[in-house]
Amino acid sequence: MLLDKELPAVYQQLVALTRDISKAAAEAGLDRQLIELVKVRASQLNGCAFCMDMHSRAAREAGETERRLFVLAGWRDSGLFDERERAALAVTEAITNVPITRDLPDEVYAQASKALTEPQLAAVAWAATVINAFNRLGVFSRWPLPKDPA
Repeated sequence: MLLDKELPAVYQQLVALTRDISKAAAEAGLDRQLIELVKVRASQLNGCAFCMDMHSRAAREAGETERRLFVLAGWRDSGLFDERERAALAVTEAITNVPITRDLPDEVYAQASKALTEPQLAAVAWAATVINAFNRLGVFSRWPLPKDPA
């Protein structure tokens, strides 16, 4: 069952929420590249190939390098991500893993509060929350990858 097709009006509300979050992130001074990294990382953790593909491509369009996308799962050890990006990725992982950990570690929140302004942290948290919803829809619906444009 394709949940986006079964209740299209509800799906469109989620799409509209994503646009609002993107706008809020930009207004808070976060670039699209960082928000796309958040979406890719959550999608990796959730195993949503459709969203990994979509947001990796979007990250590249926003200026992200292939190298950083290749090592995103190992961001902590790569040395390729700055303090703000590491904070956003840590928050993303904590939010994505709440069903397992049932916690947002204090050190993650403290790091994020230091590296991000409150509006930036809110935008990252919302972006991570909404991509998690999309990941669940994609996995449940078994969204196929689009044909490779190459």
